[in-house]
Amino acid sequence: MSSDIDVPSGGVTQNGGARPADGPARTSDRGAATRGALLAAARDVFCESGFAQAAVTDIVAKAGASVGSLYHHFNGKADLYLTLFEDFQGRQQERTREAINAVREAGEKDPMRQFIAGAGAYLNGCLDERDVARLFISGDGPPGFDRVMRQRLNKWARRNAALFHTADGGVDEALVTVLTGAMAGAVSEISLLDDEDAARRLADKIMVIVGTIRNPGTEQR
Repeated sequence: MSSDIDVPSGGVTQNGGARPADGPARTSDRGAATRGALLAAARDVFCESGFAQAAVTDIVAKAGASVGSLYHHFNGKADLYLTLFEDFQGRQQERTREAINAVREAGEKDPMRQFIAGAGAYLNGCLDERDVARLFISGDGPPGFDRVMRQRLNKWARRNAALFHTADGGVDEALVTVLTGAMAGAVSEISLLDDEDAARRLADKIMVIVGTIRNPGTEQR
C-alpha cells in the first residue's frame, strides 16, 4: 500500500525517516529577498528621479534582478510605488499606535493629549523617513494616487479622531475635518522643508497649535 506522505527524492535520513525538503523554503527565501531588493531599489530610484522619470530597467539594475523577476513579484512600476506607500503607512500606523498606547499606560486620559501623541509620532515618522514622505506628497505618482493619499490620510485622522466621542457615541465630523486638514498641511510642509532641524521645530509648533483645538459641541463642561 502506498504512503499518503510524499518523501522527496533523496530525502531519507540514516535512520530511515523522512528528511524535510529544503528546496521550497530556500526558493521562498530567495523570492522574498528578490522582492525586498526590488522594493529597496525602487525606493532609491523613485526618490532620486521621481515616479514619472523612473525606469523599470534602472530599478532592476540597482536591485541586481531581472525585468522578468520584477513582473513576477509586481504588476509594474505603479505597483512598486503603491506597495512602498502601503509599507510606509503601515509603519506610520504602528508608530501612532505605540505612541497613543504609551501615554495611555502612563495614565493620560485626555483624548486631545492622546491624539497629540499619535499625531506627533506620525509627523516624526515623516521626518525620520523624509525621502519617502516627500516622494508621496510631491504630486509625482501614478494616476489617481492623489486620491489614494487623501483617502489614507482621512482614514488615519478618522481613526484617531475617534478618540473624541459625541454624546451618542459617534464621531464628530466637524472635528475630523479640522484635524484632517491640519495634519494634511503639517505633513506637506514638514516633508518639503530641506532643513531637518527647521522641519522638526515646525512640527513641534504645529502640534502645540493643534493641541489648542476645542470643539464647543463636545467640550466637557
